Amino acid sequence: MPLTKAIFRRNCLEKIKSSPIHNRFYKNAKIDAKLLKELGRFKNLKNLKILFYTSLPFEANTAKSIEKLRKKCDIFVPFMEGESFKMVPFRLPLKKKKFGIYEAGKSLRDIKKVDIAIVPVVGVDGNLQRVGFGKGMYDRFFEKLKKRPYTIFIQSEFCYTKELICDEYDITCDLIITPNITVQNKNMALKRK
Repeated sequence: MPLTKAIFRRNCLEKIKSSPIHNRFYKNAKIDAKLLKELGRFKNLKNLKILFYTSLPFEANTAKSIEKLRKKCDIFVPFMEGESFKMVPFRLPLKKKKFGIYEAGKSLRDIKKVDIAIVPVVGVDGNLQRVGFGKGMYDRFFEKLKKRPYTIFIQSEFCYTKELICDEYDITCDLIITPNITVQNKNMALKRK
């Protein structure tokens, strides 16, 4: 039976959710350090607009990175709207909403540009395209942006297949960060030059 995106997603979620809880803090600290080092490469960090996700319990936790960066740059988080989301400024308190995701309050601002997007990933295929939770929210969101941001995928467990199982519209990344592996997408680096 050929590998499909649905089967791969299910296998990745099983791997992520069965990961030992006792070392999640360690994994999150490694991801946090790698992410902050990567973002430190950017000049004019103070002028950057960064989209972060607020994590579910089994995802890599981004809270410490947000806390460290929110004084230096503009941080935005998703606010669910229909089948996609809009970016809203990160402000406390966060409220638990649909799918158990914590969101900042709604904003009237219509933000269409972000410099960097930090995106949660269930798995990636041979083109380093994202396999998410199957709702397509990030795909729809990226489609609405005027310019594609530098995109960093975050995974708590590296789930990868060489198979090309994603659809044409599935977003790809510039970089994948996991606790033990960091992968640069050479194809995206060539496009940006």
